[in-house]
Amino acid sequence: SAAQRAVMEAGEASSLLGERSSVPFRTYRRRWFLLAVVCLLNCSNAMLWLTFAPVADRTASYFHISLETVNWLSLVYLLISIPFGLVATWVLDSVGLRWSVTLSAWLNMTGSIIRMFSVLKFLSLGSRSYWYLFVGQCLCALAQPLVIFSPTKLAALWFPDNQRATANMFASMSNPLGILIANVLSPAVVPEGKHIPLMLGVYAIPAVTACVLATVGIHSNAPPTPPSASATNSTSQPFLTGLKMLLKNKSYLILAVCFGGGIGVFTCFSALLEQILCEKGYSNVFAGLNGALFTMCGLLGAFLLGLYVDRTRRFIESTKICFCLSALASIVFAVASRFRHQAITLAVASSLFGFFGFAIYPIAMELAVECSYPVGEGTSTGLIFVVSQVQGVILMILLQALTMRVSEDSSSACDLSHDGALDWTIPTLLLAGVCSAMACFYVTFFNTDYKRLHAEINRDTLQLLHNMWSGATGNPSDSTEASSGPEEKHSKRCCPLKA
Repeated sequence: SAAQRAVMEAGEASSLLGERSSVPFRTYRRRWFLLAVVCLLNCSNAMLWLTFAPVADRTASYFHISLETVNWLSLVYLLISIPFGLVATWVLDSVGLRWSVTLSAWLNMTGSIIRMFSVLKFLSLGSRSYWYLFVGQCLCALAQPLVIFSPTKLAALWFPDNQRATANMFASMSNPLGILIANVLSPAVVPEGKHIPLMLGVYAIPAVTACVLATVGIHSNAPPTPPSASATNSTSQPFLTGLKMLLKNKSYLILAVCFGGGIGVFTCFSALLEQILCEKGYSNVFAGLNGALFTMCGLLGAFLLGLYVDRTRRFIESTKICFCLSALASIVFAVASRFRHQAITLAVASSLFGFFGFAIYPIAMELAVECSYPVGEGTSTGLIFVVSQVQGVILMILLQALTMRVSEDSSSACDLSHDGALDWTIPTLLLAGVCSAMACFYVTFFNTDYKRLHAEINRDTLQLLHNMWSGATGNPSDSTEASSGPEEKHSKRCCPLKA
């Protein structure tokens, strides 16, 4: 009959989900604990990454090294993430979320503790103290890809479809929150170089806490019953097969290049902000507050856009508009930062740059999963991260190469005891140009179907037609909901039926 043929066609369309239409869905309260652990770990890792950037001049004085050597403490994150990023995608999609987060937590904690060895006076390390610091940073850098890739996997496995973008937003934006804390905390704790040991101890506390919570509190990769149709297929594609599919996906490659370039720009901006501003007389405290505004407004923008996209599903339109506006803000900052006494303009430009730029991050990660489905979430987001790190390394090295040494200036706020200050005029203009070029390319060429959403709509259509054909009058998940006890029930959203 026509109804039977419709059921068969809908079943073929939803075969990507790899499940029978009778499988019930269910959410668990402990998903919020998992989200909190990932957020804390992500935040701690970002704090460890950007520990020294807001006080680069004082770090150079304390360890008797150059500013370029201090920058390597941030740059090592990018370099290590390139090869290890591919390993992390395999770990996340093949071994599972639990072991990925736990391994990341232990690497992060170990690195933070080793960094403290560099300032222990009784060890009498001398010139070797910097290398303890560097080794600790390397271990923290190994932890970064594992936790950075986790939000989309966590959202897909533990959260229903109408909460995925919001959950991904919270987990992803905890990384910028760590940047915000580092920008404010480092200058506050280190008014002088002698306070650097205290700063290292303070940053170790959240790393140890996250490790304890991850080790003790995470017991499984996925919930016993999936929260959505696509959750049953979250790890269906083998790693190498998924990687080949991504490399043949034109829309995904455009997203990876443009969004990866945007992440690279934001990485350089966060790591070099203090050095860019101090040459024009802006203090470390102002640079830290500027970075804090950049991140706080970014968190607000990501929160608002995440809620909007969860309700409208306008992934593409939202990211294109925000990308263009963030490019305009980067141009304003690049110009204003080359003049003295422009504190208000710089603060406004940084706020808008963060508000529109950071808002793209969690939505673009969800968009990467949508346009690459059924490739695993770890693989689709991981490859973008690796691309962003490659572009970040190139940009960081290029920007430092384009700086020019300036003579001693009484109005400069830089610590001139080691090599003096640098003129960042050309690098900041180049940074704004790269951001603008990526925005234009993305707006012009990117477009894709929402493959995961379409697969879920087909699954719900199959369920509806099956019920109509079989004469079912009740909800097939009633028995499950009646026995779910204290756990939360996930009601179906209306969007698939409306579509």
